Amino acid sequence: DIPLNIVYEDDDILVINKPRDLVVHPGAGNPDGTVLNALLHYYPAIADVPRAGIVHRLDKDTTGLMVVAKTIPAQTRLVESLQLREITREYEAVAIGHMTAGGTVEEPISRHPTKRTHMAVHPMGKPAVTHYRIMEHFRIHTRLRLRLETGRTHQIRVHMAHITHPLVGDQVYGGRPRPPKGASEEFITALRKFDRQALHATMLRLYHPISGIEMEWHAPIPQDMV
Repeated sequence: DIPLNIVYEDDDILVINKPRDLVVHPGAGNPDGTVLNALLHYYPAIADVPRAGIVHRLDKDTTGLMVVAKTIPAQTRLVESLQLREITREYEAVAIGHMTAGGTVEEPISRHPTKRTHMAVHPMGKPAVTHYRIMEHFRIHTRLRLRLETGRTHQIRVHMAHITHPLVGDQVYGGRPRPPKGASEEFITALRKFDRQALHATMLRLYHPISGIEMEWHAPIPQDMV
């Protein structure tokens, strides 16, 4: 019985704000208790739609906005829109290090050659493009706004680690907590307790798959990232 935090709904689509610690698709180790299970529970008819209407994923511990198709025509059109890069997805993140300027990472991504659950930058990988801009500087961290042009698995996390600025809390790609010199005990404790990647899907913009109207949603940064 997983509550879906629904931000928007009509006959064709719904937009949810996914919490942390929630897997999108059932898989090894997560047979149930996923977004897909919740969708089938609340919307039995969505069983007829491929992948229960899920057209893009968020990692288990990434929070924020996801669009779901409730009908096959909506699903077909949304998948097309994603492929044509007509859907805009922006993320808030906190990266390790003092970054001096925004930019673009354009590096192909594939499965890691030895660690099967990890992804890596690899010349034979699929094209991947991440744009980022600086929102705020902290002592040894930088708050970023990122825009995805492609949607590879773990894309932002892999790209930021590749440019030596992994996301805070990202145990997989090197974002272990490193408190700045002279930090308060309170800050050090908070940083150590932050056990997920600091990544939140904050904005989603798309053309409605049936009406064609441009729509946009925003999800505020979750409390644990503030």
